[in-house]
Amino acid sequence: MEKPFILHMITAAKNLSPFDVNMAIDAGWTNCLPYISVENDEVQALVQDAIFSRGPSGVKRTGIFFGGRDMHTAMDMMEICRESMVPPFEVSAFADPSGAFTTAAGMVAKVEKALKDVHGTDLKDKCVVALGGTGPVGMAAAVIAAKAGADVQIMGRKKDKAQRVAGICNAEYGSDMTGIRGEANEHIDDILDEVDVVFATAAAGVQVMNEEQVKSATRLKVAADVNAVPPTGISGLDVMDDAAPISGSNSGAVGIGALAIGNAKYQTQHRLLKQMCESDKPVYLHFEHAFEVARDYVNGK
Repeated sequence: MEKPFILHMITAAKNLSPFDVNMAIDAGWTNCLPYISVENDEVQALVQDAIFSRGPSGVKRTGIFFGGRDMHTAMDMMEICRESMVPPFEVSAFADPSGAFTTAAGMVAKVEKALKDVHGTDLKDKCVVALGGTGPVGMAAAVIAAKAGADVQIMGRKKDKAQRVAGICNAEYGSDMTGIRGEANEHIDDILDEVDVVFATAAAGVQVMNEEQVKSATRLKVAADVNAVPPTGISGLDVMDDAAPISGSNSGAVGIGALAIGNAKYQTQHRLLKQMCESDKPVYLHFEHAFEVARDYVNGK
């Protein structure tokens, strides 16, 4: 009798996301076990308990998922997990805190495709702004875009927090990318004539770019909004838009709405969870792998 697929789902938060549990079971993980309020120094023991109890054949049907609310904590836990493996007792692991990595990957992949299809260009050297970008989706999208060659600013309600978040992103993930900068949301008015791409990643129901700002963004090519709760984060952009012209734009900008992004996110997370199930060798998946998969999906692969 073959051993069942077991996914150990670890989070520093007090609850595990039901969304992630549903996604994991639908991808083939027949047993999903939550571990909540986990501290970094507890990860090694949990991982080694998981790998030593199933034997070399069982570890191929064992995985570890890192959730939570914080991008950097999830990545730190992933690194601890990797270092805790003792070959041949190795299992696959996947970090996707708050679904931020797969959401950000889906958003950036959709934007990249719209840039190519509508404007004949890519992210390299584009001025990209993540409005409301100090949360996990904004941070992950900023890092992915910067690694693709964009000039990125993270903007938030408070300048000092935005600068601190940008600094952490650069320190943790910035060895081979353009430095991300931090600024307050209202600074967008000062650079509207320079912005090529906008990621709206603020809290639900918060509009971060109004009608006048959309009109004034003379270089805007693509805007993407992860918010499905009215009002949308960007004026003139509908949740269903998929590279549709933005109402009121004077620059020919197109928009990517929350439902179009959500579909790419769903498909990306599903594929990565299945990859863990099907891989003969351990894989360690995070935002960079999510972007690769999202790119494939939006390009029909």
